[in-house]
Amino acid sequence: MTLRTLFAFCSFLLLLSMSLFSQPADVSAPILIWPHGAPDETGTFGPEHDTAKPTDDLVGGKPVAKITNVTAPAITFYPAPADKNSHATVVVFPGGGYRILAMDLEGMEVCRWLNSIGINAVLLKYRVPQRPGLSRYAGPLQDAQRTLGVVRSHANDWHVDPDRIGVLGFSAGGHLAAALSNNFETRTYKTADPLDSVSCRPDFAILIYPAYLTANDEGRQLSPELPVTARTPPTFLVQTEDDPVHVENSLVYYRALKDAKVPAELHIYSKGRHGYGLRPTALPVTHWPALAEEWLRSSEILNKEQ
Repeated sequence: MTLRTLFAFCSFLLLLSMSLFSQPADVSAPILIWPHGAPDETGTFGPEHDTAKPTDDLVGGKPVAKITNVTAPAITFYPAPADKNSHATVVVFPGGGYRILAMDLEGMEVCRWLNSIGINAVLLKYRVPQRPGLSRYAGPLQDAQRTLGVVRSHANDWHVDPDRIGVLGFSAGGHLAAALSNNFETRTYKTADPLDSVSCRPDFAILIYPAYLTANDEGRQLSPELPVTARTPPTFLVQTEDDPVHVENSLVYYRALKDAKVPAELHIYSKGRHGYGLRPTALPVTHWPALAEEWLRSSEILNKEQ
């Protein structure tokens, strides 16, 4: 057994144990998106683990999981309740600077909120940290492209509408959602099987305090890996003026969407900084889920009666 295969197997066992002991019964066991190993993996990372420490800041009065050394990307399917399932689906990309994944704050909690409004959710555990010699988003974009094809291939058995599959990302996950929204015509890896012939274009995107959308921290130019066109999916954005990642990320991307005549909605708040997920605080920005739900309804992604 190669080192790479051993890491993938150990990661799968960890995912399986988390699914069995930490997830409600209706949530799927983790599904490896690359059954034969992710492309361009060297297996040089240590075991997957949570880097959170007791001294870390709390968000909404609770700690945040910080998973790193992900070498076996996997998805977990959270079906919406049968009596309110709209058959729309959102693939969730947690953030973490492409170094870690905030799997609870920007992952599991988000999936449960989506379920509560009738949307199926798919949580992607993508590869982190950045691989030597590659861009920080290279592996994650491969994982995201593959995931959209996998989800669409399960449309019938998961009761998913293949024409209403969107993405929702936070921080670096917001960048990943934008990267996928603009890089779907050609796979960024050698196709592995027929699933890679299925469209990986999201039908809509939700970007919450996105990072890396500009060429530098306070830039006025869009990052080159985001070639916005008229085929970029409709997008909803939220950010705050005091975000240390810089509000220009949302402003510049929104302007590019507007210029390309892509339907978009942007909400800018004065305070809130970064990394709040959907945990409520006294600041108005934490009401963004209600705005996102209304956007989904007005865009007819969510059925009006749901």
